[in-house]
Amino acid sequence: MRARRDVYQAIADPTRRAIIGMLAGQPQNVNAIAEQFDMTRQAISLHVKILTDCGLIFIRKEGRDHICEARLDSLSEVSMWVEQYKKHWESKLDSLESYLEQLKKERYGK
Repeated sequence: MRARRDVYQAIADPTRRAIIGMLAGQPQNVNAIAEQFDMTRQAISLHVKILTDCGLIFIRKEGRDHICEARLDSLSEVSMWVEQYKKHWESKLDSLESYLEQLKKERYGK
């Protein structure tokens, strides 16, 4: 049984995150993407396949070229997941800020 790939798997790898960043700026063919990395075109093609399987990249054919375009809607799932933890950490940081202000008043009377 083949494991289902998801957006979290896609963004787990720094090379794939870099590819997403490149394609968010403008569509590119696989060769242009591969030129930006110190790895084989075959390795880049595997990363592109994973990104395609996860729905973060769409590939269209233009003649002999395969043009990769970013489809970043799937990242909203990640954004919502991170948001819940952002609220948690903001609360913790607010508590820390209050504690530091209290210490400052106690020590320096300010």
